[in-house]
Amino acid sequence: MKKLLLRKFVPGSLLLIAGIFYFSSANAQVPFQSKSVAISLTGTSTLHDWEMKAGQGKSESAFTIDANNKIIAISKLSFTLPAKSLKSEHTMMDKNTYKALDTDKNPNISFVLTSGTVTPTSNNNYQLHCVGKLTIAGTTKTTDLTATGTYNPADKTFTITGVKAMKMTDYNVKPPTVMMGTIKTGNDISIAYNVKFAH
Repeated sequence: MKKLLLRKFVPGSLLLIAGIFYFSSANAQVPFQSKSVAISLTGTSTLHDWEMKAGQGKSESAFTIDANNKIIAISKLSFTLPAKSLKSEHTMMDKNTYKALDTDKNPNISFVLTSGTVTPTSNNNYQLHCVGKLTIAGTTKTTDLTATGTYNPADKTFTITGVKAMKMTDYNVKPPTVMMGTIKTGNDISIAYNVKFAH
């Protein structure tokens, strides 16, 4: 009787273990680290449009990749940008921006994912919809980011690009002024980002 039960049990167990192993090997959660970061902050003023750029920052992510090298899910995405790494062509503009962001007390701009989806569009291109906590000048709010992503299976890199429009006052930031208030920046800004991740 014991031998008979063992014979019935062993094949079923092996099949279950094989199934679990196959599923695990077919869908792997892969961590990524940022390899390059490009940030552009643009807005308007009573004098002219302006732009600040940053090439610094650190980002980490994790995606689920199936056996066909297709990305099927996102489970982690975090980003940290030193606010003072944002630079324009005008030193006075930079100083007033840092003052408005209160960079002495809040040195970083950051985003932490709370939920997200990945939708394939064509070949190795995807659309990402992310919801998370965005912190600017010490104020944290839930926001959504929609971006496009391109995965390169050959070198296992993933590049994300997107633009987020917002208002400074949404994060309790007073639009900077220059020349004793004669030049005022507009409240509406856009943050464009291009982050290349490597495994």
